[in-house]
Amino acid sequence: MSTRDRMLDAAAHVMRTRGLARATTKEIAKAAGFSEAALYKHFRDKTDLFLAVLGERSPSALGSLLAGLGDRVGTGSVQDTLEEIARAAIAFYGQTFPMGASLFSDPPLLAAHRATLDERGAGPQHLNEALADYLAAERKGGRVRPEVDPESAAALLLGACFQHAFLSHFTDRPDGDHAAGFARALCLGISC
Repeated sequence: MSTRDRMLDAAAHVMRTRGLARATTKEIAKAAGFSEAALYKHFRDKTDLFLAVLGERSPSALGSLLAGLGDRVGTGSVQDTLEEIARAAIAFYGQTFPMGASLFSDPPLLAAHRATLDERGAGPQHLNEALADYLAAERKGGRVRPEVDPESAAALLLGACFQHAFLSHFTDRPDGDHAAGFARALCLGISC
């Protein structure tokens, strides 16, 4: 296993158990068996580490799935695509919610994290935007009703997935597989 991979594994573990706000680069480096200076040879900062953990150590392929939605417009079933997105979003939010939730307890840290994500063109809003773009293209192609607001429909689906992850963590018990139900409910409203 490469040095970078060991660092990413350690970062994923520390961030999941302590939360992003309480995880330090020093602690991550120690957990990986390296110095903090070695960590900075591979990652610019803690946000860079966090983005790498999301992209390379998350259980779902939500980001790549959403990035490839343009190729799915007009093909397959919209409902099947939305179910696949819901399943990936539930897995993604379930894995990342514990990491990111701690940021909200420290407003200055949240502001700094938000600013860094903005500088790098990253952030959770891009998930909604990608899904909204897909729904807008399907609306243009006649597979979604013309009066449907794509941004609202995207927020409904991803918001339901996020709440599912939140409740699963809060109640400490999984709430079953609702991906198909979320997609079906949305499709009933948008006529896919």
